[in-house]
Amino acid sequence: MKDIIKRRKKRARRTRSKICGTAQKPRLSVFRSNRFTYVQAIDDVARKTIFAFGSKTSKEQKGTKTEIAMRIGEEAGALLKKKKITSVIFDRGPYLYNGRVKAVAEGLRKAGINV
Repeated sequence: MKDIIKRRKKRARRTRSKICGTAQKPRLSVFRSNRFTYVQAIDDVARKTIFAFGSKTSKEQKGTKTEIAMRIGEEAGALLKKKKITSVIFDRGPYLYNGRVKAVAEGLRKAGINV
């Protein structure tokens, strides 16, 4: 079990070492648990979280996990538009760009955010 956690942290470090978010173009980090999907917009320069949002706090809980992740992306895109942010740096963390992670990115694009 310790090896799995070490490998996950190593993958996350590898992806995060190449990206840095600012106030105008924040890093949008995705976390995926077994039940829920969470996103947070992070300003790495000021070391502040702009907002955090997840499927636990989402309005609608019906559908598959991938469909819910798509709605999470759309709702996160709406929050970004309220804060006048049009572009983000997508941080998939240790996860493959597949399934729920991809659905979040597609939801953001559907909301009009450049990923």
